[in-house]
Amino acid sequence: MTATERQLAILFADLSGSTSLYERLGDREALAAVDSVVDLLRSCVAARQGHVVKTIGDEVMAAFADADAALQAATDMQHRIAALPPFGETRLAIRIGFHFGPVLEENADYFGDGVNTAARMAGLAKGGQIMTTAATAGTLSPDLRQGIRALAALAVKGKQAEVEVCEVLWQGGENVTMLAGGRQAPRVETVLRLSHGGRETVLDASRPSIQIGRDPALGIALEDRMASRLHGRIERRADRFQYVDLSTNGSYLTLDGDAETIVRRDQLTLRGRGKIAFGHSATDPGAEVVAFACEYRARES
Repeated sequence: MTATERQLAILFADLSGSTSLYERLGDREALAAVDSVVDLLRSCVAARQGHVVKTIGDEVMAAFADADAALQAATDMQHRIAALPPFGETRLAIRIGFHFGPVLEENADYFGDGVNTAARMAGLAKGGQIMTTAATAGTLSPDLRQGIRALAALAVKGKQAEVEVCEVLWQGGENVTMLAGGRQAPRVETVLRLSHGGRETVLDASRPSIQIGRDPALGIALEDRMASRLHGRIERRADRFQYVDLSTNGSYLTLDGDAETIVRRDQLTLRGRGKIAFGHSATDPGAEVVAFACEYRARES
């Protein structure tokens, strides 16, 4: 059978950190978690008139008629996963990449550069992220295009020229996702819930920032001697929360599903759930930790 060329949006979504999930939960419970995620992803694809091309373990490959449908399905997926209860003590997270362009169709499967580019976007994403290309963003309807942030031109394996990569800002914000039939999803805002020493602090539009360190006057006062007096701060930027490290020894951030990351005199966007340790790893004995969780609530009109 001769392959035919079509213009489609190809999307890849997979469970971030699934290998460590099996180690933490055991085979039976981890398999149940993976199956529940795959079923949820399938339902999101169908709701946006796409179709699942195939599944490979914890990865779903789907095709859509246009980039709008792929972006809306990807956003649905992230919101649905974020709302799931933890499996044991493990919060699930998915990473998603999609690209719109020419693909080759043969025997109900798709091949070619468009498929490869979509897979590369998924490979660049971390848990809780949606990545696409600037070329794809340019085909989006104006409302959806407002929720795209350009990142950089990156070298992508298999591509001779650098690819302009963008991130979809799906966590709340002023942008409204259009539902089937032209209805609008309710506006939501991101709320960051912080837990430390039995005390909970909530950051939102009314309290957009907090400082953390050994100074007792700070919003979150630490006792860990590896921490600086002003170790870092969390601040709200366009309905997303950014952790900014100001310390000597750095901060150790763990986003659920990802490995621990060291941030030193730099910043990182907080997504989903995770924890921050100050001056040394959260796995070290006696490490003091601030846990965080991004949540969503209806925005007051």
